[in-house]
Amino acid sequence: MKTTIEIPDSLLKEVKNLALKEHTTVRAVVEEGLRRIVVDRKRARPFKLRKASFRGKGMQPRMAGSTWTEIRDTIYQGRGA
Repeated sequence: MKTTIEIPDSLLKEVKNLALKEHTTVRAVVEEGLRRIVVDRKRARPFKLRKASFRGKGMQPRMAGSTWTEIRDTIYQGRGA
C-alpha cells in the first residue's frame, strides 16, 4: 500500500544516509522502524497499582467524621518529634 507522510528534511536526510550505508532502501528503514515501534508498544504494559487492601471493617467508629489531619495525627501519635 502506498501512503504519504510528512517528516522533517533533516530526518529524511539521516534515513537516506543510513539506507545508503546499510545498502538498503529508505522504505526498508522506515518499515523496520515502524515494526519496532509497534512491537515495543504492544509489549509495554500500562502502570497498574498493586492491590494493597487489608482485611478489616473500614473506618473505626471513633474516627468517623474526622478530618484527614485528625486521622493522620492519630496514626502517628507517639511517633517522631
